[in-house]
Amino acid sequence: MHDSSCNRFLGIVQALQFMEKDTVAIIGPLSSTTAHVLSHLANELHVPLMSFSATDPTLSSLEYPFFVRTTVSDQFQMASVADLVEYYGWKQVTTIFVDNDYGRNGISSLGDELSKRRSKILYKAAFRPGATTEDLADVLIRVAMRESRVIILHANPDSGLVVFQQALKLGMMSSGYVWIATDWLTSYLDPLVHLDIGLLSTMQGVIALRHHTENTRRKSLLSSKWSELVEDSGHSRFLLSTYGLYAYDTVWILAHALDAFFNSGGNISFSPDPKLQEISGGGLNLEALSVFDGGWQLLERIHQVNFMGAAGPVKFDSGGNLIRPAYDIVNIVGSGLRTIGYWSNYSGLSVISPETLYMKPANRTRENQKLYDVIWPGEDIKRPRGWVFPNNGNELRIGVPDRVSYRQFVSADSETGMVRGLCIDVFVAAINLLAYPVPYKLIPFGNRKENPSYMELINKILTDDTRSTLGRFVIIIWLFVVLIIQSSYTASLTSILTVQQLTSPITGIDSLITSDDPIGFQVGSFAEGYLVHELGISHSRLKALGTPDEYKSALELGPSKKGGVAAIVDERPYVELFLYQNPNSKFAIVGSEFTKSGWGFAFPRDSPLSVDLSTAILQLSENGDLQRIHDKWLTSSMSPTNELPSDPDRLDVYSFSALFLICGLACIFALAIHACSLFYQYSRHAAVDDGAALPSSGASDGSRSLSRRSRLHSFLSFADRREIDSRRVSKEKEAALGASVGSMGGVSFTSSGSGSTTNSC
Repeated sequence: MHDSSCNRFLGIVQALQFMEKDTVAIIGPLSSTTAHVLSHLANELHVPLMSFSATDPTLSSLEYPFFVRTTVSDQFQMASVADLVEYYGWKQVTTIFVDNDYGRNGISSLGDELSKRRSKILYKAAFRPGATTEDLADVLIRVAMRESRVIILHANPDSGLVVFQQALKLGMMSSGYVWIATDWLTSYLDPLVHLDIGLLSTMQGVIALRHHTENTRRKSLLSSKWSELVEDSGHSRFLLSTYGLYAYDTVWILAHALDAFFNSGGNISFSPDPKLQEISGGGLNLEALSVFDGGWQLLERIHQVNFMGAAGPVKFDSGGNLIRPAYDIVNIVGSGLRTIGYWSNYSGLSVISPETLYMKPANRTRENQKLYDVIWPGEDIKRPRGWVFPNNGNELRIGVPDRVSYRQFVSADSETGMVRGLCIDVFVAAINLLAYPVPYKLIPFGNRKENPSYMELINKILTDDTRSTLGRFVIIIWLFVVLIIQSSYTASLTSILTVQQLTSPITGIDSLITSDDPIGFQVGSFAEGYLVHELGISHSRLKALGTPDEYKSALELGPSKKGGVAAIVDERPYVELFLYQNPNSKFAIVGSEFTKSGWGFAFPRDSPLSVDLSTAILQLSENGDLQRIHDKWLTSSMSPTNELPSDPDRLDVYSFSALFLICGLACIFALAIHACSLFYQYSRHAAVDDGAALPSSGASDGSRSLSRRSRLHSFLSFADRREIDSRRVSKEKEAALGASVGSMGGVSFTSSGSGSTTNSC
């Protein structure tokens, strides 16, 4: 046994000294940096290198077959940290780590795990091994200038404890901060019999990870035996850490493997390495290093071990990792450590121990992830937001379109530089609702001659250059796919409102596309790109319009005259304002409306400020302030009695005017025929009555003629009798029909019309 005192160079030299004595296996080293170097030597000499503390995830059995990790890889620890970040809803973290293989590769693995959960490392703060207190203070000052308040500390105990001490002095252990320490912290605190209250006071509210070990019988026996040995040695008391348990199990792994190796007929023999023989000579004595002939056989027996160790079940998976990796999640509060849950690769975060969950089906759904409440730094019980506006002295620069038309929405005074408008009031009101101060500066954008382009303004907030040849190739492929899909859904993509004259044949975006008429759009609006690139309308048909007066003039001219348009495509707020400002015009909104997400404020991608500002805008909407701002800027310029013209395609009485006309004419024609027939019958009836009364009365012509009044009365009486006779005849026909149905042979029918009787057999 050799103690290198954590010196990497001494560790390498002592390992070479071991190899000179025909070693069949090496247990160690402690550090990942030394393990990287010795793994190359172990591969060459076929000597298994078994490490119970080298957690660097890049130490893979694929690259180093003879490296055997008998502890849990940091790959799983970083997965547990990423699950914690996702569980609490944080999207950005800051990492502080020691700049060596252990620190760099661990943080690199954390970045990969966070990206799987759509989070990222905002800032990486590295410090050199053996950094001074001043160096660590400088690192913390740089971290404090960043916006992320979720800090992951991946270091060694000697530097990690100093980081907490300096963070406390700098006020970085207060409310709003989140500190997550990897297993280095618990591996230092767990062996201490009595925890130093002064030490714990520097890390109140910190979340730390600890390797989870089962409460096995072997663990209890080992702990008792260890306590007796420490007392008998006379040294200061200290307990076993989880790495001590892994070291104990490592010895037993090698013992089981050697036993199986000898039982299968293996023997200890060595052969000279031809490569080393070629460079022999000098003082290094390299020719003394030999290749273990049974190295591959022993390595196979190591990977086949299966027993219950002090830390839990000892068994390797196909990737060379111990099965069932798990961690305890502890919260440092007061004078001790409080377990708030567990993490396992099997079920994720849970308040139930992994041993219990292993007996149930795996369930990693979000609803099943749960931890106990945490006391955060500053004795805060509310989950920290995880970020603040960066304290780097820079203001938030807000680009504001300096509009020429529709200045009710946003405008800038050319003399004072003051920016005002509906959008500005909404933004300021939302900023004032935030729980933290946000310094900002409104910067007008535009030449004050025409409305600026929104796309040009939005492109100025992009910070990442994602353009490349491969990216362009992928975009071209997707462009064809999108065009094919878009052609099938053109009718439902009419997200733009069309303003036109009511006499125009344009009924919507579809008819506008198929026509050859000119189309108007607002200068600087996205409508131009939408019409050309999305709807495939020729750019020659488009006419740029800058002011409401130009809108009105172009629509009044119409598509047949120079400078006129058939319709204007624009966003709804501008269209409504234009219609309200022209209440007596013959313009209207036609076609379907499809609104994607309305208006908003553009932020850089993944900006945490966008979430808080969206929440603030929702509060403005709920408490009515958003409507009051709307009324302040738009109601005064709009006619309260004027409403948008109704859709010309809507069904109403006039839609059926032709049908009503035809029905009315048919009814009048039928009534006229009936009246003529009735007059004709009445005239014949009146002539018969006059002829019958003439010989008997002998009166003069004047006395025989009826007055107009009496003739009208006679006509109405005749019409009534005709109606009564018609009903009577109808009833007689029905009675006769019923009688004829009831007589089926041998029944007599009598007709009184002729005064004779007819018998029917």
